[in-house]
Amino acid sequence: MSDGRDFTAASIKTARIAVVVPCYNEAPTVGAVVTDFRRALPGAEVYVYDNNSTDETRRLAAAAGAIVRTEPLQGKGNVVRRMFADVEADVYVLVDGDGTYDAAAATDMVGLLLRESLDLVNGARVATTGSAYRLGHAFGNKLLTGTVAIIFGNRIRDLLSGYRVLSRRFVKSFPALASGFETETELTVHALELRLPIAEVDTPYRERPAGSASKLRTFRDGFRILRTIVLLLKEERPLAFFSTVGGVLALTALILAWPLLTVYVESGLVPRFPTAILSTGLMILAFMSVVAGLVLDTVTLGRRELKRLHYLALRGPTGVERRAAPFEHGRG
Repeated sequence: MSDGRDFTAASIKTARIAVVVPCYNEAPTVGAVVTDFRRALPGAEVYVYDNNSTDETRRLAAAAGAIVRTEPLQGKGNVVRRMFADVEADVYVLVDGDGTYDAAAATDMVGLLLRESLDLVNGARVATTGSAYRLGHAFGNKLLTGTVAIIFGNRIRDLLSGYRVLSRRFVKSFPALASGFETETELTVHALELRLPIAEVDTPYRERPAGSASKLRTFRDGFRILRTIVLLLKEERPLAFFSTVGGVLALTALILAWPLLTVYVESGLVPRFPTAILSTGLMILAFMSVVAGLVLDTVTLGRRELKRLHYLALRGPTGVERRAAPFEHGRG
């Protein structure tokens, strides 16, 4: 009987693997990235999607052997949406074109996904030098990862990693609504919300080569990612979101009404009539918010069930079509 390594090696050889690389002005690194991934995964096709670069990114990627395409809508999320729609494969290796990720790790990541029938293998970054991770980026990543862990589940340690291996059924069931760097957050929450089989492995993370500049802006993009988390909380956990809003409104109403209530109990008079009206209005809004959360929670459950059914209808990472059990056809 073949061991797990033989199975993995055979699966990698027979699976259609696509390395998809979103790029914007990555001329100093894209050639090496394409070459390294073609060497690490000899049977894979490498796609570079250029996002309006003004340098030699397209030419250098093509010269290194990549299939080069263009996405005119600016933003990494827009590029990811286009790549996932266009490219047909069994396994997708999503990696940034900045030369900071280790291509050699792709073989083990793809093997793990195929061997364990996973839908996502996340490459958790381990800095090889002290300057690989900027201080602001490291702190922001920990803060945002912790926030997502509290809300959606603690299964991912590196929320913003740009190095992931994905199954076909993950890619083709992923809505891809984000436009910018918040797409990594969206990818993670999609996996957590559908409770997909996922894993995370440590991968070396290098500093950018000389002449290459990061496109991520710590505060601007950090705020956009945080806003995305809040929006995903509203969309995926509406009862918790609107109950929290309702609780804040109710607490504010009680704080405003308490002095009025004490005066009314003592004298039978209602002072500061506008404050009384405001307190009543806030309390009504609080109850309406909770009711909205209850209604939307039912809608969200229906949406999640539909996404799950669509996911189940797609081919799994081992390339085996899901078949109905005998009792589903009235037998047994």
